[in-house]
Amino acid sequence: MKDIIEANKYVELTYKVIDQKTGQVLTLVEFPLGYVHGVNEILSPQVMQQLEGKSEGDIIDVYIDCNEIYGPRDESLVIIEAIANVPKEYREIGTAILMENDNGQTKSFLVTRVDAKTVTIDGNNPLCGREVIFKLEILMVRDATEEEIQYGGKVEAAPEINNYHSVPI
Repeated sequence: MKDIIEANKYVELTYKVIDQKTGQVLTLVEFPLGYVHGVNEILSPQVMQQLEGKSEGDIIDVYIDCNEIYGPRDESLVIIEAIANVPKEYREIGTAILMENDNGQTKSFLVTRVDAKTVTIDGNNPLCGREVIFKLEILMVRDATEEEIQYGGKVEAAPEINNYHSVPI
């Protein structure tokens, strides 16, 4: 009998996030993601809830309206700046920029567009305003060890390091 996902089970899965309207894959996680169910929430609560009771080999689709999680898009968080005013290291799409306001609060922005004259950065979550499908494939479900429960995931041994000393020739 297959183990089912419930509290204190170690789970490995892969997933992709698909824009429901366009069918575009927004995020793809191919390397197995491991966690201990009920100890840490690695994905949104709606996704974690839908994993409950599933088992190895199951593929599930979870429909999520991201407006409920992140709220609607806030266009005041989209900034278009002259490229000359932006340091070179921030002129690449996908670059994260941590910004601070006058009150010392920080917020992460993402470079979303770069052209010959401007750089656009966006402080909205990339899923904001979208309806998405989380397509998850469950690769493994087993009892978690006490150590995995303590740390919330797989605990691997540190690599062996040989201490070689250089000797002058």
